[in-house]
Amino acid sequence: MNACGSQLKIFINGRFLSQKLTGVQRYAAEMVKAVDALLASEQTSASLRNADWQLLTPADATEHLDLDRIKIRAVGRLHGHAWDQIELARAAAGGRLISLSNSGPVFHRDHIVVIHDAQVFRRPDFFDWRYLAVHRTMGRLLSRHAAIATVSAFSRRELADVLNLSASSIPVFPNSAEHFAATKPDPGILARLGVRPQRFFLFVGSRTKNKNLSVAIRAVQLLDRPDVPLVVVGGDNSKVFQDNSGEGSAGLVLAGRLTDGEIAALYAQASAFVFPSLYEGFGVPPLEAMIFGCPVIASTADAVVETCGEAAAYFRANDAEALKQLMLERLAIGTISDQERRRQQDRLAFYSWKKSAKALLDHLATPASVASAA
Repeated sequence: MNACGSQLKIFINGRFLSQKLTGVQRYAAEMVKAVDALLASEQTSASLRNADWQLLTPADATEHLDLDRIKIRAVGRLHGHAWDQIELARAAAGGRLISLSNSGPVFHRDHIVVIHDAQVFRRPDFFDWRYLAVHRTMGRLLSRHAAIATVSAFSRRELADVLNLSASSIPVFPNSAEHFAATKPDPGILARLGVRPQRFFLFVGSRTKNKNLSVAIRAVQLLDRPDVPLVVVGGDNSKVFQDNSGEGSAGLVLAGRLTDGEIAALYAQASAFVFPSLYEGFGVPPLEAMIFGCPVIASTADAVVETCGEAAAYFRANDAEALKQLMLERLAIGTISDQERRRQQDRLAFYSWKKSAKALLDHLATPASVASAA
């Protein structure tokens, strides 16, 4: 109860349940589930446990979460940004609002927004101009009217710089890959794609400019080993991003969108997972690969190094020759060593949805403090 005796109301922006599942939407879903589990325990303050928690969703939400303490309520008839700015703002008036996926009502008076990275400011060449205009404007407005949070120390520095904020005012609630650990691999995908265990490299991600697939393709061409192809998993999103495809290149297997079980089997059987990103706010796929004991070859993008630590081999993102050499070395080494596996497990233990959700709840309980799960 607050000082006036009325029940504290906390609303969560559920627009992510109406969007196509990418890393940002996965983050929002897992954070909501972890917050719900903590609210059902004794591990958070009584004021938050006794609050009226509601996940507000648009009418076109297609995904569903099974929650215990957080009520789910559909509001309004609009969708997209219009729902955010008009109907969500109206429904959340008079309470605290949490938006976990980059956007939310820009004029809500008590609002915390997780912005995952500063790409729209740092790398405008990655985006369609309309998307760029909307999200740059929204980021600036939110920085003036809401509290900003993010997912890594790197993104905290970036956002503080581009939005003219104090880094100490931006709490960090990191990603995790735990959700993937329960996935049962579907090994039949290897035969369906025509690849052999430990005789292929793996790329998983949207084929967008920041993912830098073209450098991985050049490295495969330099490798010139058609018996060890690069399997490319993921869809194309060129409507929003500038296209970055590689159809027709030798040594490639374009798998398209796959199930989590199929991806898990590829992680478990790949010679290595290749992550050549130019820019990330965090970098979850390397952690997913580590769950299944897959060696990781990653770019030196700041957030990727922050996430992977000593559990990956690194190359400069634009150096296809260096990537080729690491691929050759991996083939020579063979399967992952016990020492490499221990390093992976250390990195995986560093991140958990429960720790990030607790950091968020601690921040809500003491808004003036800087909370970090890192």
